[in-house]
Amino acid sequence: MENLPSITIEAIFGFLALFILTKILGKTQITQLTAFDFISALVLGELVGNALFDDEVGIIEIGYAVLLWGIILYITEIITQKFKESRSILEGQPAIIIHKGNLIREEMKKNKLDINQLQHMLRSKNAFSIQEVEYAVLETDGTISVLKKADYQNPTNSDMNIVASPARLPVTLINDGEILWDNLREENLTEEWLQQQLRAQNIGSVKKVFYAEWTENQPGLFVLPFTKR
Repeated sequence: MENLPSITIEAIFGFLALFILTKILGKTQITQLTAFDFISALVLGELVGNALFDDEVGIIEIGYAVLLWGIILYITEIITQKFKESRSILEGQPAIIIHKGNLIREEMKKNKLDINQLQHMLRSKNAFSIQEVEYAVLETDGTISVLKKADYQNPTNSDMNIVASPARLPVTLINDGEILWDNLREENLTEEWLQQQLRAQNIGSVKKVFYAEWTENQPGLFVLPFTKR
């Protein structure tokens, strides 16, 4: 009973410290639980949880442990922002599980995803049959994004007696001011074509583009330039 006041104080301090740390690091620690974020959550929980029941650990030790781990997380975030090559290691990469209506078994095997798990994830996106899906992408946080076939989109073209055109997956061509050459070559596009598309939108350099995507059979290139707040 004599330890209850100290445990109460340490619990409140630990909660406030973690709350402030989460605010500083941003919402991604909550909404996008990647493998690295999952480890971070476990470590932070262990640091505070163990400290509550250790008589030799006080507020100073809890604060130092939370601060130290917060600095490590912050440095990691800076690394992923500055060095794009590190993102695939620390954050992972999305994987296309269904491509043009076909299951990509190699990607499912690589991501330890079986057919029952896939069906469950598709149902959560209101796709109750694999044949309804044109594309499905397994995101880095473990969720799935679904693009249905044209006949199954709401409202359905079948109900409206409209001849459906094939659904197309947008392709990212520029990210953070850099051309994604693999995507450009995969779509049989050239740098000259890309530069022409940018000039048509009064953009003189790729370095000025934050994000650009292209969709087959749709006019032009969708471009988001860097903006200042």
